[in-house]
Amino acid sequence: MNRPLVGTLATAALGAATLLGTVGTAHAAPQDQHPTQKKTKAVDFAGSVALSNCSGSVVRMPGSKADDPALVMSNGHCLEGDMPGAGEVVVDKPSSRSFTLLDKSAGKLGTIKATKVAYATMTDTDVSIYETGSTYAEIEKKYQIKPLELATEHPAKDAKISIVSGYWKKIYSCGIDGFAPTLKEGEWTWKDSVRYTPECQIIGGTSGSPVVDTATGKVTAVNNTSNESGEECTLNNPCEVDENGKTTVRKGIGYAQETYQIPKCFGDGNKLDLNAEGCVLPKPQATRR
Repeated sequence: MNRPLVGTLATAALGAATLLGTVGTAHAAPQDQHPTQKKTKAVDFAGSVALSNCSGSVVRMPGSKADDPALVMSNGHCLEGDMPGAGEVVVDKPSSRSFTLLDKSAGKLGTIKATKVAYATMTDTDVSIYETGSTYAEIEKKYQIKPLELATEHPAKDAKISIVSGYWKKIYSCGIDGFAPTLKEGEWTWKDSVRYTPECQIIGGTSGSPVVDTATGKVTAVNNTSNESGEECTLNNPCEVDENGKTTVRKGIGYAQETYQIPKCFGDGNKLDLNAEGCVLPKPQATRR
């Protein structure tokens, strides 16, 4: 995990693939694209945010309402202060963190503020979700910005994706090469991680960027780490472990954590419910059952 310029752990700014030609411009489909292939949707910066040390986005669940408090998603290792340790889960923690909201061309629109960390962990996944003091309707009225929607289906191999970094104001493009059953980095372990194709060379600061499926326009994962120097399972050098326990190191390869499970853990009013049917996010140890 490479946290950008701040903190002792540079957050794994998941690398994005090829940097799109101009800021705010979606990666164009190849001229020789087969006519039966899915068309891509334009991806820009609208809905993305910049944190003090990472990237993020304003997101909505499929069932979110306009008057619900808006949610901002980033990585667990992008939390202010200390990162969650292995097995640690943060819920309903007061926060006044500020997020810089961007328009479609990466221009700064203004600031929205958190009221709390609704959920954060680096166990099984690497995600933080903040509840803000603004509703989706208020944000749209003031800034003409709509949230990004979280997909509810498992990401697909070979899908084309765009990684939108609000911190660097850059959009990267690549594909999903496959999935790592277990990804280990230092004391942390993540499950069923998205592996990027080799052209995804990433830099610190893109951690927490939404990974957008260009066929649907929905967020399918959250950008979080890459193997920087070829080491095995060390900080900033995650390793893959397959179902048979075999360890594989892929130097220069980046990864993201899937987000399709998250909507099942949020109910009416965007309220977290870790006991909801189908919710598989880790629970705080005191509430596990």
